[in-house]
Amino acid sequence: MSKFKIVLVAPEIPGNTGSIGRTCVALDLELILIKPLAFDISEKAVRRAGLDYWKHVNLKIYENFKDFLANEKPDTTKLFFFSKNAAKTIFETKFSKDVYLIFGSETKGLPGEVMEEYSNQLIKFPMYS
Repeated sequence: MSKFKIVLVAPEIPGNTGSIGRTCVALDLELILIKPLAFDISEKAVRRAGLDYWKHVNLKIYENFKDFLANEKPDTTKLFFFSKNAAKTIFETKFSKDVYLIFGSETKGLPGEVMEEYSNQLIKFPMYS
């Protein structure tokens, strides 16, 4: 059974990535990180941070977004990009089982060229407060 994949583009906060990794382990999802990473995820650094579950994360790392596309070869209609500026919410979007849920860095969001190219595939979580 094919499941959706979580993609983090240039993540900056190790704790956020760690929590997402733990969620991926719990739900048996793949986590994809796209460089640059603002932190070290070497075995030694992960062990020092106490992330004993990290070895169980189904993890792939790519050098950049083009590298991700070239290696994953996704059906681009199954790429969904999260942006606070999106017109559509996650609740207005239909997902199949094998989509990529793509999140930008915590402070910068997704790269502008990615948002332009995939503007019809931007979605957001509604923020009510």
